[in-house]
Amino acid sequence: MTESMNLRTEELLLCGLCRLSFSSGQIKKLKNLIDNTNDWDYFLSLTHNHGVSALVYHNSGRLGLADHIPPPVTGHLRNSYMMNLARNSGFMVKMTRVLNLLNNRNIKTVLLKGLALELSVYGNSGLRQMTDVDILVSPENALAARQILIENGFVSKPLKSVLYKPLLTCSGKHLPGLSGEGLSVDIHNDLFGRKKSFLTRIFYDESTETPVGGEKAYMPAPLMFFAYLVKHLWLHEMKNESQLRLYTDLVVLIEKHGGEILGPALTTLAEKAGINEIMASRLKPLRDILEIPFPAVINSFIDKWAAPESLDKFLFFLKSPKNNPPVNKTRLYRYHLNEIPGLHRKFLFVAGDLFPSPEFMKNRYGCTSRLEALLYYPLRLGKLWYLIG
Repeated sequence: MTESMNLRTEELLLCGLCRLSFSSGQIKKLKNLIDNTNDWDYFLSLTHNHGVSALVYHNSGRLGLADHIPPPVTGHLRNSYMMNLARNSGFMVKMTRVLNLLNNRNIKTVLLKGLALELSVYGNSGLRQMTDVDILVSPENALAARQILIENGFVSKPLKSVLYKPLLTCSGKHLPGLSGEGLSVDIHNDLFGRKKSFLTRIFYDESTETPVGGEKAYMPAPLMFFAYLVKHLWLHEMKNESQLRLYTDLVVLIEKHGGEILGPALTTLAEKAGINEIMASRLKPLRDILEIPFPAVINSFIDKWAAPESLDKFLFFLKSPKNNPPVNKTRLYRYHLNEIPGLHRKFLFVAGDLFPSPEFMKNRYGCTSRLEALLYYPLRLGKLWYLIG
């Protein structure tokens, strides 16, 4: 399938290395790709921009491929791996304190995204790159968890507007980020949208207890975790950015828990979540480009629901994962606005976006004084186009 897609050798090599399980045929194919790779600078830039340098180093070494790669390239990959290993180890130690603080107040904490994946499927060996830690708590405990961390030295990112205070738990993907002692923590209380809050409750209730650094934490059930990661990936792509790292997360989950994920339960869950097209359009590149085999029920689901442009979008992001100009700001803005319950809260969201705090304006527009920042407020009125455009 990939032969007709005009992929460069370096791109094919990267895609081939982004997994944890390899057949003898796949290893042979990787050796052939390495022997035919010429632009190693491009390959290194891809591994860096897609956030998979540590995984690529690990796989090339354990598969006996490192000797075929130029030593300077292997050196760069090794440095990235060591930095990632040190960062993840530090996160683990610091996260233990967060869990202790929340456990002492009987707040159940479910690990999400990078840390959950690192511990549950990547083997806690520094392979999953992450820059912060995401956790899920129940809606009734979200503000309490935030306050506990603030009382113990964590500092919140400033609100865009004082009008956003009543919206802390119902706008955006998570509460304003908290940072302390070199750790950034994002607290979530909703994963699938307010209209599908029952799915977040199932996600929360089905998580299983696991020790992390001697403290109690919870890991998501594989099926629910997979669906959430697909939804999270879709939100990234709405901003016209996407990394192979996020698709690799889906691959390694399938490799370890395919029996629980790949079946009628997945298509039923996608239907309940209202993400049939979203799910199928992310599964299609896994099948047709990353060569992940699926059972007939999943193949039929993909063929029925995947958007025609899904492969083209994946290939675009493969070549250009970040810093792409926004394609449809209106769609993303309206999505977040529609997720906010109640007309009065929607009004506060729009008003706060049109008239942010002076400090936000100074940072956003690079102003040196509040007076200078005032001159930029008329530019904010352009946001109205997202509502009427």
